[in-house]
Amino acid sequence: MFPSVLLVLSAVFTVVVAQDGYASLNGGTKGGAGGTTTTVSAVAAFQTAIKTDTAKTVYLKGPITLSSQATIGNNTSIIGVGTSGIINGGGLKIVGKSNVIVRNLVINKVVGNDAITMQRANNIWIDHNEFYSDTTHGFDYYDGQVDITHACDFITVSYNYFHDHYKCSLIGHDPSNAKEDTAKFHLTYHHNRWNNIHTRTPAMRFAHVHSYNNLFDNVVSQGIHSRSKAEVLIEGNVFANTTEPVSTFGFVIPDDSPDDPNGDFEPDGFANFGAANDFGNGKNNITATGLFTSVPYTYTLTPLANVRSVVTAGAGVGKI
Repeated sequence: MFPSVLLVLSAVFTVVVAQDGYASLNGGTKGGAGGTTTTVSAVAAFQTAIKTDTAKTVYLKGPITLSSQATIGNNTSIIGVGTSGIINGGGLKIVGKSNVIVRNLVINKVVGNDAITMQRANNIWIDHNEFYSDTTHGFDYYDGQVDITHACDFITVSYNYFHDHYKCSLIGHDPSNAKEDTAKFHLTYHHNRWNNIHTRTPAMRFAHVHSYNNLFDNVVSQGIHSRSKAEVLIEGNVFANTTEPVSTFGFVIPDDSPDDPNGDFEPDGFANFGAANDFGNGKNNITATGLFTSVPYTYTLTPLANVRSVVTAGAGVGKI
């Protein structure tokens, strides 16, 4: 099933409001609903339109090429038009902001920054986007696709297509940042498609992450990694040709460690398994289970046998 959304019809556009996962809590996430709408196709117009804090929905008719990250303000919805919402070379930044929706964009080959960076951001919905780079340049040539650090909270990442990348999605930037991050990072990842990724699907520190009904193909080194006392609830996911679907062992593998070619160590995390998962022929490394066995919102699981078809058909752009 596709995510439930509240549809508010205006004269021209449809505005969507996040209705699932952690982004639906803490007052909810409505982005620019109730504000102005505009359609842009040039870099300067796009950068100007998204940075204010007044409620607005910005429709991107691209492609555009960014030389650096574009800054998103509070109360913003950014939605790609059809399959044209393509951002080349640069990403998006949500820092110290809240109530943001990013949908139906293709963000690719961002060098020097993440495709999407979030820091101290609350109530964010990242939905039906596509993120890719390549795996020909080495582990550290590109950074993350969706990185969430510095005490972010109430975030849903749903129906995205992540592919052809090394280090995909990181929650919590450093094991020394417990004072800021502890009791934050409540996140939901559901119905995302991951293909030809090396690691971080996601990797997490200090977080509570609900991962359900995601599809993982060809995850080369390590998939979901719970470390530094993070807790993850994993249910209804499908893994194929994935070496290590889930790990709670604190060892940061060399593919994931920018500082040490031999990898490095930090405290273990925790994992719990709810509804059945299909781990294929992968081997998990579970050192500890935790207390995170339920979430404070309602959700509907796609039957495990249908996850591949539902996610393949539904994740990515042009499908909203």
